[in-house]
This record gives sequence, C-alpha cells and structure tokens, in this order.
Amino acid sequence: MTAEEIEAVCRRAFGDAVVPVSAVELGTGMYNNVYRVALAGRDRPVILRVAPTEERQFRSERHLMRNEHASQPWLAPIAHLMPQVIAVDWTGQVIGRDWMIQTYLDGVPAPEHLGSYPRSTWPGFFRQMGAITRAVHDVRGPHFGPVAGPAFATWSEAVIASLEDIAADLDGVGLDSADVRKVAAAAGQGRAVLDEVTEPCLLTGDLWTVNTLLDRDADVPTISGVLDFDRCTFGVPEADWTIRMASAKSDERTAFWEVYGQLDRSAAAVWRSRIYEARHLGAIRLERYRLGKTDAVAESYGAMADLLAELS
Repeated sequence: MTAEEIEAVCRRAFGDAVVPVSAVELGTGMYNNVYRVALAGRDRPVILRVAPTEERQFRSERHLMRNEHASQPWLAPIAHLMPQVIAVDWTGQVIGRDWMIQTYLDGVPAPEHLGSYPRSTWPGFFRQMGAITRAVHDVRGPHFGPVAGPAFATWSEAVIASLEDIAADLDGVGLDSADVRKVAAAAGQGRAVLDEVTEPCLLTGDLWTVNTLLDRDADVPTISGVLDFDRCTFGVPEADWTIRMASAKSDERTAFWEVYGQLDRSAAAVWRSRIYEARHLGAIRLERYRLGKTDAVAESYGAMADLLAELS
C-alpha cells in the first residue's frame, strides 16, 4: 500500500476531516496487508487490513475478509475479546482491493510474550484457549461450509468441496495435487461416515497462539484479545485448526482439554480426523508455496503419503 492509497482509504472511511499521520505495516499478517494507522486528533490508532487482489487469491481462500465480516455476529460469545469493525469496503472503488478498518487492541502477540513467563504458568494460558474455543464451538449454524458460503446441506459435501478447491489451487500453481485428490476420493467413499455429523458448529478456522494477544502487565499469561477469524466455517469441532494444534503435542497445551472437554475417539471419529488432517496438510502446502517455502512444500508430500497409508 502506498501512502496515497492509505490516505484514500481513510477519506472513504472517515471523511476529509480525518487525516492519517503515520502508518506502520505489521509483520504478523500472513495473508492480508495489516497496518497500524495513527489519525490526527485521535488518541488511539486503528488497524487497516487489506486483502490481496482478486487474481492473487486462491480458490480455496476466496474472499476471506468478506467471510470474516459475515462471521462477526456468530462470534458474539467472544466479542469482548475481538476488535470492533469500524468500516469495510468491498466495492473496489478506492484501491481495487477489499479492506477493513478495526479498532486497535492493546496487548502483545502471544508468541512474543508467553516465553517471558515461567513455563509453570503456561497451562493457564491453554485453559483460557480451551474456554474461548469451547464458547465458539457451542454456537450452532444454519449450514455446513464457510459462514459467508457456499453453503452445503451435508458435512460430506462441504469437506469434499474444500478438498477439491485445494486440489484445483495446487494444479493452478503447478504443484502435484494427486494426493489431495486421493483424499477427496476417500472422503467420497466414506461419505456416510462423514454424514454422521449432522449439526453444524461454528469453527474458529485459525485460532492459536499466533492470533492471540496477551495483557503485557498481567502477572500470569492472560489473553486480552483474539484476532483473524477470516477462515470461520460451520462444521464439526474436530475439524478446527485449534483442535489440531491443541492435539499436536503432550506438553502444557494438554491443559486445553481440562476446560474444553474431551473429543470423540470412536473409530468413525478417528477416521474422520484423518480426512481433516489431510485437508489441513493441503492448505498448509498452499500457504508454504505462497510464502516461498520451497523445501517445506516438498516435505508436505511425505506427510500426506503417511496419512494416505492410514486411510487406505
């Protein structure tokens, strides 16, 4: 974003009387461009988030910012932890890109601040994460799939469509998608097992430490804010990124389950979880490609091969 573009966005949102005096791009945005913008005559800055241009968006990541905006009313149980939306613009008239202005949240990104506390206090952080995730997952939705759509009547349709989108994106950038297509085929063959899930729950999509703010002055790790719900969807809790990360290691994060509760570990649920992990791996492969991590892209194929062996 140029200074002129940021000024134009601020004029659209606030009128000509409000002038931006500085804008600092924050390095934590891995999909959108994110800026902290100071405005003349206002004590607090605002956050400007700008989506990639349409041609740079993957099919499986289309209009994520619009999806986040549609998710706001559904995230009401944790609204006190989230930034408030001040202005949005999908018209493309100002800069040719979707953008959103939000309130600025005080706090320090958890990856930067959690390590300053004794490890003995870390379980408390993960208990808070469990409580936040449970509050989100307790919300029931009207359909399966992204909050803003497309909407699906069954869980199997939503899962297979997302796998097919990821495969198409891989094809589009010249990466081998055969393993993702094999997972989609396995999901089709196991459609009845997937459709044992009949109740759409709200999923965070991307909540973990990187999207969490901590109170800089608290004596113990205290979550003061949560960010970036652009991948919110309606599905089954076991498919959420947060559940994947909470399950990844047997360390302090096991405290997450003390508050969240235990997962379904039936044979059907375990099989479904492998489908979800394969979907995560496909999405991770695309992100690594987008970020130029060539070696990490190559590594994803071995992990997917191991998972396919378990599905066969």
